[in-house]
Amino acid sequence: MSAVIWRTVEGHPPTTRPVSLGSQLLEDTYKFVGRFVAYPSEAARVAHTLWVAHSHCMSSWESTPRLAFLSPEPGSGKTRALEITGTLVPRPVEAVSASPAYLFRKVSDPEGAPTILHDEIDTVFGPKSGDHEDVRAFLNAGHRKGAKAGRCVIRGKEICTEEFPAYCAVALAGLGNLPDTILTRAVVIRMRRRAPGEKVDPYRQRLHSKEGHRIRDELAMWAQHITPFLVDVWPTMPEGIEDRNADVWESLLAIADEAGGEWPEKARAAAVALVAQSQDNSPSLGVRLLADLRKVFGDRDTMPTEEIIRSLCALDEAPWSDLRGKALDPRKLAGMLKPYNVMPRVLRVGNSTPRGYVREDLWDAWVRYLPALHPKSATSATPETMPHTSRYSVADDVAGVAQRPPQDAGVADAVAHQTANPQHENTCNSSDVSPVVDVAHFRCMRCADTGCVHCEAVS
Repeated sequence: MSAVIWRTVEGHPPTTRPVSLGSQLLEDTYKFVGRFVAYPSEAARVAHTLWVAHSHCMSSWESTPRLAFLSPEPGSGKTRALEITGTLVPRPVEAVSASPAYLFRKVSDPEGAPTILHDEIDTVFGPKSGDHEDVRAFLNAGHRKGAKAGRCVIRGKEICTEEFPAYCAVALAGLGNLPDTILTRAVVIRMRRRAPGEKVDPYRQRLHSKEGHRIRDELAMWAQHITPFLVDVWPTMPEGIEDRNADVWESLLAIADEAGGEWPEKARAAAVALVAQSQDNSPSLGVRLLADLRKVFGDRDTMPTEEIIRSLCALDEAPWSDLRGKALDPRKLAGMLKPYNVMPRVLRVGNSTPRGYVREDLWDAWVRYLPALHPKSATSATPETMPHTSRYSVADDVAGVAQRPPQDAGVADAVAHQTANPQHENTCNSSDVSPVVDVAHFRCMRCADTGCVHCEAVS
């Protein structure tokens, strides 16, 4: 075992915490997994290493991220990555075709929760998966400490209720993709077939498992010492990683911080890279629509529905001209935008009044669902309460967003506008605005003044 340096921490018994062992152990793990697995990126290899270490400290976390090795084609190294993982984690359980009852009872093992290694996960979530609702529920719920699965058990002539814990570490491998409920709770590694120049060592269990088990045992010993110190640790997240992504990476960053050395920096670089990759992969059709609408709107304030549909269908590689055999139409467009609280309006273009959409109605959805629109300096402000000056940033310019914010920014801005423009006090009421939007003279939606400087309306 590597040499151990100990230190005393205030408030804890002396000589109970290793200082430099963690960094060396993570380095040993990193080298071991890299010998046999061809990773798609350095970030993926770092994330795999940290996930293995985190599985030895499960009692410290409020939630555990799933580890998902996915690929579009067989022969991409997913099963090998899962096999290597099994030599390094505590109490590995291979769960191919495992029944829900088996999984629930394994997690309830009094000797300790296992690490579930579920290969061929596409047989559970894929189009030919059949009825695996219990397994899906187990994987969905088991990321959070305290999650339980309730079952009815027959004992003699009595029907009793019984609860099984579901919380444990889970690594998955399979073809295709996973439901969003799993993907958003997982560190996703998109595997691919090795290129001719990519070489790895062939893994032979009888030759290499002993080395993996040695690292596993050292990780377990290190975990015993650091677990008490991890319970109240809240690692600093890189900018842009928040909400569910922060839940996923919290335990991995805590492990990296505890190990020290170069690992805190490497872990945060990996987190940023993999979170960005997950946001780029397969957005929902609704988010894709919002992004394409932002593209076709450009810097325009309004667009008729028919023109929007023509522009969307003309986009390269866009799905709008063939949605299950039918092109996007006004009814489908309105139905897809309704969940985002975006409704069509009656526009006035010359003497005609076509139905269409207004930029300001789309702005809130763009800010919330398209990451490029998030202001860099915003921490606690929301689109409803942000002042105009903080609603856009240099990131907007890169994304091609219009340089001015929407006219209707919310109640807080309306109050500020009335204070700065007392002559508009009696007219600044959105309820008095006509539902017809005049394209030739686009008015402020609060005060109906075509020359309102505060609202930056244009005449």
